[in-house]
Amino acid sequence: MPTSPSDTSAPYDLAVIGAGPAGLAAAVTAAELGLRCVLLDAGPRPGGQYYRHPAPGLGAAHPERLHHGWSAFTGLTGRLAASTVTHLTEHHVWTAERGEVWRLHATVGAGATGSAVVEAKAVLLATGAYERQLPFPGWTLPGVVTAGGAQAMLKAGLVLPGRRIVVAGSGPLLLAAASSLVSAGASVPAVVEAGNYLGYARGLGTLAANPAKLVEGVGHGATLLRGKVRLRRSSAVVEAHGTDRVTGVTVARLDAEWRPVPGTERRIDCDAVAVGHGLLPQIELATELGAETVLTADQTVALKVDEGLRTSLSGLWAAGETCGVGGADLAIAEGELAARVIAGAPVPAALRRRRDRRRAFAALMAAAHRPGPGWTDWLRPDTDVCRCEEVPVAAVREAVEELGATDPRTVKLLTRAGMGWCQGRMCGPAVACLSGSTELRPDSRPLSCPVPLAHLADGS
Repeated sequence: MPTSPSDTSAPYDLAVIGAGPAGLAAAVTAAELGLRCVLLDAGPRPGGQYYRHPAPGLGAAHPERLHHGWSAFTGLTGRLAASTVTHLTEHHVWTAERGEVWRLHATVGAGATGSAVVEAKAVLLATGAYERQLPFPGWTLPGVVTAGGAQAMLKAGLVLPGRRIVVAGSGPLLLAAASSLVSAGASVPAVVEAGNYLGYARGLGTLAANPAKLVEGVGHGATLLRGKVRLRRSSAVVEAHGTDRVTGVTVARLDAEWRPVPGTERRIDCDAVAVGHGLLPQIELATELGAETVLTADQTVALKVDEGLRTSLSGLWAAGETCGVGGADLAIAEGELAARVIAGAPVPAALRRRRDRRRAFAALMAAAHRPGPGWTDWLRPDTDVCRCEEVPVAAVREAVEELGATDPRTVKLLTRAGMGWCQGRMCGPAVACLSGSTELRPDSRPLSCPVPLAHLADGS
């Protein structure tokens, strides 16, 4: 399998950005259909965030036990190894130039010490998603991690964030994370779900069309039952306690708008908290170029695509979480579908039906776990909203109520919220909600990751 550009004078037929489920499926399918394809990924190994796996040096004997759908991943990597795909690892694409031929600029290496420019006639964006965080008092304490972060520690490092871990937030990732933690030997006293799961009742037909998802849910439930894990619905962690690290959390019942119900607070002792409220599509490369977006059922912004997964920009396709969060099965189906459309090959009816079923389930899931507007009631004036710049709730509210800010950008300029290392990925949704903005705009920035000045100076 090639690992570096073999002929820099000729553009590739297709460049796939991201080696997660969607990117892997797209790259191997495109190559098998005769396209000269390059796969660029920021990670050192394929798999993306979903198929994280231990480094060979850790000697994990059975990494498949920490993953759902491991056989699908090994099938894709087997096809990748046998293909003509040029797989460029540790290539983080930070911007793209449109034209008859696309020019992708990337930093190279774990320390971004090198640079590269890759040219291609078409581009498929499969950059996945990152977690949505809603702050609460104490969320900056050591021991409080994201739900996906807890899974990443376990899958990639074979370590646990603690021994007694409360899993909290909203969305199906919570059940998967808790199941993995229990299987690895952690004690999980509770899974605290802000939603109530009743939203799924509005889509019984969609549920029936996706039996694999039901089986997956039953499997997680059985693991949690064996681990004596209590599921607390319509509840949230409203405060984490501790000094040097978290020692416990306060959990409260929520009303239909996600406001804490007074008098329902209860403390749970723990040494770690894994919390997340769903995922946000990572689409900065496309939105900076002006690609059209849509608002999903859980109020996240995704790329607008047609039935062939074309974006509004000529020559740019998208697949997987960039089109709206829906899981690995959907991502694989969309990666293959997009590759076939790009190659001009027929799309099997069964593949299109599978994609449509998975996408319908994703929409149902998003609606069921959409955050309620009342979550801000669990904040205190001194609660940090922006962790990087240590901007508290009081500063954001002052910008809105006294200085006239009406949107996240103005709040950012007045308070520095979102100007830190993560560039608003952690605090963006919270700042937008506190600013009172009713129009969610796509994230847009000229550079999708930190870039050494030397790379900008030499035009690479």
